[in-house]
Amino acid sequence: MNKRLMVSVLGIAATVMVSSTAFAEWMSKGGERDEALHLKPDHENGIEVYEVCAACHLTEGWGSKDGTFPQIAGQHQPVLVKQLADIREGNRDNPTMYPFAKPEAIGGPQAMADVTHYIAKLPMNPDNGKGPWEKGTPEYEKGKKLYEDNCVKCHGENGEGKAEKFYPKIQGQHYLYMVRQFEWIRDGKRRNANPEMVDQIKRFTHDDALHVINFASRIPVPKEDLAPSKEWLNPDYD
Repeated sequence: MNKRLMVSVLGIAATVMVSSTAFAEWMSKGGERDEALHLKPDHENGIEVYEVCAACHLTEGWGSKDGTFPQIAGQHQPVLVKQLADIREGNRDNPTMYPFAKPEAIGGPQAMADVTHYIAKLPMNPDNGKGPWEKGTPEYEKGKKLYEDNCVKCHGENGEGKAEKFYPKIQGQHYLYMVRQFEWIRDGKRRNANPEMVDQIKRFTHDDALHVINFASRIPVPKEDLAPSKEWLNPDYD
């Protein structure tokens, strides 16, 4: 075999091995995450614990269109548990959320199970923050193509994610929040990012990122997962 070709093949193989190892570590079980996912949730305690979260994410779990806080209503419970556990264990840097996520603030694994189960059942905002390019524009169509070519495998054709693999639901998520997280993941600033995604998007330009996220922000959310209107108020906190 040509030496130059052999070096190239070995390099690719090494990259795949490193990527596979990193992904296995990302998916590894254990700790609070695994414990919380095997506990029976207490709905009433979930309501009580969520009061701590509502200060930023709102009582409806809808976050803010300006991207400061994500919509967490309707997110897969395993995804919520993983992110919460990663923040608590120092695997994801989030200094704003950390004080509210600590055991002293919300409790141990049982509280994690309770509050994440409650959040996952909240109806989603029917008026999430969307990107600037409507369907039919060149930017929208470019974003659609990028999404189909790069994102469907993990996030699904409709942005529904995969709970069992901790792939988040991105349908209905705020455009500006996704822009920030995408850039952090691409640039290595989000330490708990899925290594497969880091590798997948590292070649994306700034415009690529904006266009694909614009498309994702405009993926319709199934009607049964939405609140009846954008004026809906969570009755658990009347």
